[in-house]
Amino acid sequence: MKKILKIVLFFCLIVFSCKPKPACEYSQIGGFAQGTTYSITFENCGRRDYSAAIDSILKDFDMSLSEYVPNSIISRINANDPTVEVDEHFKTVFLKSKEIWEQSDGLMDITVGPVIDALGFGPGKRTVVDSTKIIHLLKYIGFEKVKLENNKVIKSDTAVKLDVNSIAQGYSVDVICNFFEAENIENYLVEIGGEVRTKGKNSQGEYWRIGIDKPEDGNMQPGEKIQEIFRLKNQSVTTSGNYRKFYEENGVKYSHIINPKTGFPVKSRLLSVTIVAKDCLTADGWDTAFMVMGLEKSIEVLKQHPELEAYLIYNDEKGKMQVYMTDGLKSIIVK
Repeated sequence: MKKILKIVLFFCLIVFSCKPKPACEYSQIGGFAQGTTYSITFENCGRRDYSAAIDSILKDFDMSLSEYVPNSIISRINANDPTVEVDEHFKTVFLKSKEIWEQSDGLMDITVGPVIDALGFGPGKRTVVDSTKIIHLLKYIGFEKVKLENNKVIKSDTAVKLDVNSIAQGYSVDVICNFFEAENIENYLVEIGGEVRTKGKNSQGEYWRIGIDKPEDGNMQPGEKIQEIFRLKNQSVTTSGNYRKFYEENGVKYSHIINPKTGFPVKSRLLSVTIVAKDCLTADGWDTAFMVMGLEKSIEVLKQHPELEAYLIYNDEKGKMQVYMTDGLKSIIVK
């Protein structure tokens, strides 16, 4: 009897040990953060609920880099609080911004805060702006007017203000991805405000597909009019354009993308810049720099940065929409 029982138990062990494990499920989390929406899809083998953890991470991020949070680190720096010290989030964005500022000949500059505020693209109310005031504010713009010393930002003038909206949102995507890496999650797509980073494959076992919006005035709904679809392989993609965030006053169109050399909104034939890079922080910083540079200068600078792939949409001399793309993008476009 004991021998029969042992055989039965052995048979049961064989059956259950050989039974295939259930496939990992893909989970989705969405919500609001940084004045926009976020959408996250990931392979959730542990069937865990990460909603609270992600909300906490995004709130901590806002306490560092959101100008819309009065007691955030950046808000306190702009208010000239002498006691505020930076955290790792702020330090990472500050140092990457300085790097891109140096490599872009100063055309991506987070010290444009005074002009951003005056034009009404910051947390404050828009003021009456004319060329005289813009020229006056120029003396407070320039990365050379700030430095990071002993975890404190030192400003050459109290009127200097930082605005990191051109790069911080991309970095927030990286922060969530770093969390997933720590949790050993191998397949994910993280999107915050249109900035995207992917790893691995989707639930169909295919590389993640990301649509790029057509840069037309009136195309205010992301995903409504698609220009191109990319198949991303462990890559990040961000887009900057002048066709959504702007306002008109007295017949003049004011874009949120500011040329730090002139203090005025950018005017160029470039309609949108999409950058594909390893991380969103880098991509987000460079897409703004290229929007300021314009088409010809962007193409020239891209040749010096093989780590970046770019998809530039612009109007030609006849006003017809055209595309310039780097060679590396051609292999990831979905035909």
